[in-house]
Amino acid sequence: MILAEREARLAVERVQAGERLLIEKLRLEIARLRRQAFGASSERGRKLEQLELMLEDAEETCAVAEIAAEVAVAAVEPARSQTRERRRPMRGPLPEHLPRERVVVPGPTVCSCCGGDRLSKLGEDTTETLERIPARWFVIQHVREKFSCRACEAVSQAPAPFHPISRGRAGPNLLAEIVTAKYGMHLPLHRQGERFAREGVPLTDSTLADWVGAVTVSLAPLVERIEGHVRAAARLHVDDTPVPVLAPGKTRTGHLWAVVRDDRPFAGTAAPAAAYFYSANRSGEHVEAWLAAYAGPMQSDAFAGYNRLYDPDRKSGPILEVGCWAHARRKFFELADLRRAPMATATVKAIDAIFEIEREINGRPPDERLAIRRERIRPLVAALEIRLRADREQLSPKNDIARAIDYMLKRWQAFTCFLYDGRLCLSNNAAERAVRGIAIGRKNWTFAGSDAGGRRAAAMYTLIETAKLNNVDPRAWLADVLTRLPDHPARAIDDLLPWNWKAADQQKNAA
Repeated sequence: MILAEREARLAVERVQAGERLLIEKLRLEIARLRRQAFGASSERGRKLEQLELMLEDAEETCAVAEIAAEVAVAAVEPARSQTRERRRPMRGPLPEHLPRERVVVPGPTVCSCCGGDRLSKLGEDTTETLERIPARWFVIQHVREKFSCRACEAVSQAPAPFHPISRGRAGPNLLAEIVTAKYGMHLPLHRQGERFAREGVPLTDSTLADWVGAVTVSLAPLVERIEGHVRAAARLHVDDTPVPVLAPGKTRTGHLWAVVRDDRPFAGTAAPAAAYFYSANRSGEHVEAWLAAYAGPMQSDAFAGYNRLYDPDRKSGPILEVGCWAHARRKFFELADLRRAPMATATVKAIDAIFEIEREINGRPPDERLAIRRERIRPLVAALEIRLRADREQLSPKNDIARAIDYMLKRWQAFTCFLYDGRLCLSNNAAERAVRGIAIGRKNWTFAGSDAGGRRAAAMYTLIETAKLNNVDPRAWLADVLTRLPDHPARAIDDLLPWNWKAADQQKNAA
C-alpha cells in the first residue's frame, strides 16, 4: 500500500513538473507577443488569446496536482503534511486603499504545555484574505417636507432634486454600471437584465435601452468637448473597423472610425483622447467631413478613401500622410512566417531593428527623438530602401513579395516623413488599439441594431476609451458626472472631462 501511495505521489509530481514547464513556456511566449506591439492583429490577437487560455488551463491543472500531492502526503505522513508549505508564486501585498475588517481569532486561555492560566500577550500574526461582496441593491427615497405659513397660509416645499436622466428612476451609479458594462465590457443589455433578475431586480430590456439612450443624450456635451480636443491635436491617428448592422431580413456592414490624439510619445502635455464616429459605409467622405477643419500629420493605413485629404488644394489645407511601418511589416511577416522567404525575413529583421531604437526614444521630446533618428535610424532606412529596390528588380509584378515591396516604395515619402518630424510615430498602433476592443466586443453583441445604435455606440466609446487612456475608472467617472451634470454650469463643462476630473479627484484625496 505504501508503495502504491509513493507511486501515486511520484505521478502527481511528474504532472506538476510538466505543467510548470508548460506554464513558463506559455508565459515567455505571451510576454514576447505582447512586446511585439507592431505585429499583425492575427499575430497578436487570436494566437495570444489561445495562449492565454492554455496558460489558465495549465495553471489550474498544476494547482489540482499540487493539492492532490498534499492529500497523498497527508494520508501517509500526517505530521509532515502540516508543516509542508505549498509552492506559491511571489505575490505583492493586497491594495493599501482597500478597507480592512479585523476578525480576531480568540487566543488560548491556558498554556498548551503546562496547563497554566498565567498567559501574557506577546504580539499577533495577521493573515490577509481578499474578499468581495456582490452588488447591493437599495432604493433611495427623496422626502420633501411641506410647510404651511400660519400667517398667510402659503405652502412651502423644497424643489425636487435633479435626476441624472429626465423622469428616470435609475440612480447615477446604476446607470454608469449599465453603460460601462455594455460598451466597456461588451455585455449586451439582455445579459445584464438576466443577471439583475437573478439578483431579485427584474428590469426589461426596453427599460435598460431607454436608460442608455437617455444617458447618451445627457452626456452629449462631453462627447462634443472630447471631439474638439481631438481635432485640435498636432497630429492624429485614424483607423476604422467594420460593424455588422441589422437590416430587414439581413445584416449590412457599417463602420466605426477611431480618431486618436496621443502626445505622450513625444512628451506632449495635452491629455490623450479617442473620438469615435459611425458611418453606414466606408466611403472616404465620412472621414473628410469629420476632419473638415483639420490640417496636419495623420497616421493611417493606405486606404484610398483618405486620398482627397492629402490634396494640396484642400480648403482647410492639406493633411500630411504618415505611413504605418507596422502595417508594412505585417505583409512581410506573413510571407516570412508562411513561406520562409529569405527576402521577407531580411526585411522583417531590418524593420524590427528600427522599432528597437524607436522604443528607446518613446516619451522623449521631439528634438531628442529627431536627433537620434538622424543619427541611428536614417542610415538603417536608407539601407533598407536600397535593398528593397534591388530585391524588386529581381521579382515579377505578380510576386507577393513584390507587392509588399511596392506597398512601401510607392509611399516612401509617407513612410520616411517621421525622420523629419520628432512628433510623428513609426506606427499607427494608437488607433489600432482603439478599435481592437470593438473587434473583440463583436463576438458578444454580434451586430448593431441600427445606424442610430452605431452612432450611440460611437459616442459612448468616445467617453469610455478616453477615460481609459487617462487611467480613469470609466464607471466611477461616469457615476460622478451623471450626479453632477444636471445642475453643473455649462460654461464649466470642461471640469468634468476625464483628465480634469482626475486631477481634481487627486487634489481632493491629497487634502
